[in-house]
Amino acid sequence: MPTLEVQGKSVETDEEGYLVNLADWDESVAGEIAKAESIDMSESHWEVVNFLREYYDEFQIAPAVRVLTKAIGKKLGPDKGNSQYLYELFPYGPAKQACKIAGLPKPTGCV
Repeated sequence: MPTLEVQGKSVETDEEGYLVNLADWDESVAGEIAKAESIDMSESHWEVVNFLREYYDEFQIAPAVRVLTKAIGKKLGPDKGNSQYLYELFPYGPAKQACKIAGLPKPTGCV
């Protein structure tokens, strides 16, 4: 199984780079995953990542992109709850890429 080296410890990932054990996640792990995804984390990126982690805690599921867009729109406003904004932050798919950085499982419905 692939691993990610973070601050001297090995963190297990699946073949697509998603964490095997959600408890391994912290901000340094997120930073390494983001680096591997060529994402330079800004405050806006962290806002989405933290939103996803809260969503997962509440519903025990990683949302697909349409659900994510609607939920972010409700909580953070329409300027952030739209596909264009989210794809600018996470160009390889807001749900897929942001969930990976957030240490969550791959969203259902993502290829």
